[in-house]
Parts: sequence; C-alpha cells; structure tokens
Amino acid sequence: MAGMKTADSMSPNTAYRSGVKIVPPSVFAGVFAIGLLLQHFFSLAWPPKTVGHVAALLCFLPAVVLAGWALICFRLVRTSPLPIRPSTTLVTTGPYRLIRNPMYVGFGFLYAGLSLRFQVFWALILLPIAIAIIHWRVIVPEEKYLEQTFGAEYLDYRARVPRWLPRLGL
Repeated sequence: MAGMKTADSMSPNTAYRSGVKIVPPSVFAGVFAIGLLLQHFFSLAWPPKTVGHVAALLCFLPAVVLAGWALICFRLVRTSPLPIRPSTTLVTTGPYRLIRNPMYVGFGFLYAGLSLRFQVFWALILLPIAIAIIHWRVIVPEEKYLEQTFGAEYLDYRARVPRWLPRLGL
C-alpha cells in the first residue's frame, strides 16, 4: 500500500523490540484513578455541570475520530497498534498524515472528556502528568524503535509530520 513500508524484508537479526513496557491506555487509566481518589478526598467543583457536559461532548468527538481512525489504519495493514509489540508496517496514512500520535492525542481527549463529564477535576489537573509519562515512557522509546526498524523512511516521516498538533499552514 502507498504510504507504508513493511519490515518484512528485514532479517531476524535486525528485528527490534520497542522497549515500551506499558500499554498507553493503562497510563491514562492509572492517572485517572489517582484523580478519582483525590477528587473523593479533596473535592473540587467547577464548572457548572451543564458546561462540563457540553465540554465533554466536544472532547469525545476528536477522541473517537482520532483514535478510531488510527486503529482502522492499523487494522487495514494488519500490524499491531500496541507499542509493546513489533511493528511490521510504518503507517503514514489517515490521521498519521497530520500527526504522528493520533491515538495518544485521542486518548488525551477521551481522558479530558471523561474528567469533565463526571466532574473529576483532579483528573483533569493530572492530565499533563499522563501526557508526560506517555511522552517519556512510550513515545521516546517507540520513536527510537521505528527509526531502527524503518530507517530513512521514518526519519523523513518524522521530519514532515509533527508529533502532537497538525501544522495549520497559516
């Protein structure tokens, strides 16, 4: 398929593991759970419930679009979306044309939406910690792995496509 390079031609000696030892949704779930505990013991209440519900809906839409579309792209080329498993294909189509980590961005929107919907504002405050853990414990080793596995094609992709936010071309 265009826009994707497979790792099939690599010898078994050049197959790498990403070094990622955690599944990204578990990071978001764990940090959210800490937020729930903090909310239980040190309650924060803002904004009004209706505002939180509307804001949550605005977060759920990009969450479903980004994470769902990215997952479909992985399924179409039959490679694992889990960074703890080897990648057989470099996916650069779909949302991966816009940003390098649409699933993680989608999870971030989902996390924010759940925080707002259920008024777990400590979880919303802790979202940057979840993102930092994803960055340092998942993305950094995953990017090293992709560079080792796909070489120049990944380096070119990384130079063209931003990590978190799409370039708006303004």
